Amino acid sequence: MELFRFNKDIPFMSYGKITTAISLIIFLFSIFCLAYYKLNLSVEFTGGTLMEVEFSKPAEINQVRAKVDELGLGSSQVQSAGSSKNILIRMQNEDNIKPEILSNQVHEKLLQLDPGVVIKQTEFVGPQVGKELVTNGILALVMVSIGIIIYLAIRFEWRFALAAVIANTHDVVVILGCFAFFQWEFSLTVLAGVLAVLGYSVNEAVVIFDRIRENFRKPEMRDRTVPQVIDNAITSTMSRTIITHGSTEVMVLSMFFFGGDVLHGFSIALTIGILFGIYSSIFVGSPLLLMFGLTRETLAKKNVKKEEAVV
Repeated sequence: MELFRFNKDIPFMSYGKITTAISLIIFLFSIFCLAYYKLNLSVEFTGGTLMEVEFSKPAEINQVRAKVDELGLGSSQVQSAGSSKNILIRMQNEDNIKPEILSNQVHEKLLQLDPGVVIKQTEFVGPQVGKELVTNGILALVMVSIGIIIYLAIRFEWRFALAAVIANTHDVVVILGCFAFFQWEFSLTVLAGVLAVLGYSVNEAVVIFDRIRENFRKPEMRDRTVPQVIDNAITSTMSRTIITHGSTEVMVLSMFFFGGDVLHGFSIALTIGILFGIYSSIFVGSPLLLMFGLTRETLAKKNVKKEEAVV
């Protein structure tokens, strides 16, 4: 299906050096933000106190959060637990107050909203689970990157593999840099969003790279230069890119506006990932192919090797 047709190829590669320089600046700035500002880690990573509260009437999440923030004990998370009357409160508890005392303080604040409020349970949440998830997440990123390199190197060529990994790394670092710069809370849902973006960006890169390889085999493309072949491949996939990413972004925005505070970080991470996933596939991964010396001869050699192996 092609809803958007482009009569002429868009000269993306003519801006390759400029966009690569811009991408490098954004990448380095994101690393600086991660090193200087650091991520604003949520309770799952830092540890804290978990409280389950039951109201006698439906509670307003924003009002509950405001009362909890009045205690000034660091970042907190407030979310519904199955119904509007049951609320989960995660508090960082930077002052290391005992759970029993903290429970009484929170209870006193919430009594101002509902005299019938009850603290059902209070327990300490250690950061061990968060650390394990971070470790497993980093391991997953490394394993996925290795898998991407092997898959693309076999299906395409090592230049495509390296370009795709660099482009995907660019997307992940930019997302983390944005969260560090704006001090948005980095929770487990955000980590899940980052991992989702990695796979999403790979898919976009594979589609464009596959079209580039196909273009080199077309007879009508023999008289065109390598940058022109790449421009044609990107332009021909623009309709698919607009439809796919546009529909995905509609879903992500619906989560942002109607999914509550719990999904805000997740939807923000996906939004940044979708936008930069498109950008990196076109303006980072594709120009890198030229920098790595992609030519007709390199692809022709690979095709010859495959044919000899089959014989």
